[in-house]
Amino acid sequence: MASYEPDNIFAKILKGEIPCHKLYEDDDTLAFLDIMPRTEGHTLVITKEQAPDLFGITPQGLGKLMAVVQALAPKIKTAVGADGVLIQQFNGAAAGQTVFHLHVHILPIKDGVALGPQEGGMAEPDDLAMTAEKIRTSL
Repeated sequence: MASYEPDNIFAKILKGEIPCHKLYEDDDTLAFLDIMPRTEGHTLVITKEQAPDLFGITPQGLGKLMAVVQALAPKIKTAVGADGVLIQQFNGAAAGQTVFHLHVHILPIKDGVALGPQEGGMAEPDDLAMTAEKIRTSL
C-alpha cells in the first residue's frame, strides 16, 4: 500500500493552495474538473480523508465518496449531452495512478467521440470555466 504524501496536488487543492474548477463540495468530498480532460466534463471526485488509494480509506469514507460519484455522474452526463459515463479509479503506479490521493474519475462519453489520452494536454482555462458553469447549473 502506498503511503500518503500530504503535499500531493489534491491535498494542495483541498487546502486552497491551488485553484480548481469546483463543481461540488461537502464535509467529506470535493468534485472538480480535471485540467487535463479526456472528455468534456471529465470530473475528479476526491475524498477529504488522507487516503492514498482505495485500500487506505475507511469504509465510511469510501461510502461517502461513492455516494457523491453516484449522485453527480448522471447530472454531469446530462449537462454535457453525453450518451454514457465511464467511472475509473486507479490504485498504484502500475495501474495508472499518478496522484496518490484517492480519487474517482467521472468521464462522460459521447457516441463516436474517442477518449483523449490519459496525461493529455491541459485544457484552456476559459473552456474549463464554461464547462464548469454548465455542470454547476445542472446540479
